[in-house]
Amino acid sequence: MTYVMCIFMLGLVFGLIVIASNPSPYFGALGLVVVSGMGCGVLVGHGAPFLSLVLFLIYLGGMLVVFAYSAALAAEPYPEMLGSRSVAFNAGGYLFGVLIAGSFFWGGWFINTWPVVDELVEFSLLRADVGGVAVMYHMGGPMLVLTAWGLLLALFVVLEVCRGASRGTLRAV
Repeated sequence: MTYVMCIFMLGLVFGLIVIASNPSPYFGALGLVVVSGMGCGVLVGHGAPFLSLVLFLIYLGGMLVVFAYSAALAAEPYPEMLGSRSVAFNAGGYLFGVLIAGSFFWGGWFINTWPVVDELVEFSLLRADVGGVAVMYHMGGPMLVLTAWGLLLALFVVLEVCRGASRGTLRAV
């Protein structure tokens, strides 16, 4: 399980490097979804599976709005990908920065002192965040519905703003 957590953490760092180095909004929104999935995987490994599920669903709703907005405003027919020279140069620079920063903290980090929740108790019937599920649906049900309505309203507002006055995308004239 520790190796899986290391893979999730490396995927999180590499996904953040992809987001930071890519100028295209298409691949940036896709990278944000991948990074949120890796971060939720880290949360699952540390004992919060329901919290990670809720966060991932909220991220997917938010990323849908961000992707619709960025795709409507992007005017480039051929966006730059990771294989282009400038994006690869930026990604290499960010990776070098992460390696330099990691070398400063290498002495104080030990993989043997990083236990995950599934390895602590062998026959556990309850998880760490199961008790909050009933309370969230009992006390926070109206807030959950209000939040879903707000995301739907934000989606329609973004699509209406991007449509403009029958011109397609919103552009500076």
